[in-house]
Amino acid sequence: MSHPLRCRCGTLTGSVSAPQRASRGVCYCKDCQAFARYLGKADTVLDAMLGTDVIATLPKYVSFTSGVGSLACLSLTDRGLLRWYASCCNTPIGNTLRDYRVPYVGLVYVCLGTPDSIQASFGPVRLRVNTKSAKGRPKSMPLSTAAALLRFAPTVLLARLDGSYKVTPFFSVDGAPIAQRNVLTSAELEAARDAA
Repeated sequence: MSHPLRCRCGTLTGSVSAPQRASRGVCYCKDCQAFARYLGKADTVLDAMLGTDVIATLPKYVSFTSGVGSLACLSLTDRGLLRWYASCCNTPIGNTLRDYRVPYVGLVYVCLGTPDSIQASFGPVRLRVNTKSAKGRPKSMPLSTAAALLRFAPTVLLARLDGSYKVTPFFSVDGAPIAQRNVLTSAELEAARDAA
């Protein structure tokens, strides 16, 4: 079974296989907030407490079927995560580490369809992270957070051991991002962080 992935305008399409192996959480960090604001999508990406619903999975489970030329990449800082989005309509797609040998992608929920379809494929939110940057007090989930991390960590390790980390739609065979990375200037970053 796979779950559809698409940007808001439909130019970039694809799918996520093995949704049962993913972990769903909400991140409240200032960088996720700044990413949404920089793209002009704060109203559709951030919840009332400024969290972003993220589906953590392995890059090998993500495939693009059309519009991959619109996939763009930015980092908030020179050493920051790679934050992927569809340049055609500024839909956030997901976040990866800069080193493709760490097989992880956090898909931003807005590219995954309706809340009901996300719930049906990926299940409920099981962890909340970086809650100190939230607006308010998100519900604490210590037990389900620990369980989600313990369930997801072995899949990352196995992908490293069996070499499947090399299967990724975000990096070329030599480990370079498939789109040129744009690093925000300090002024752009400050503006995105101050837009609250």
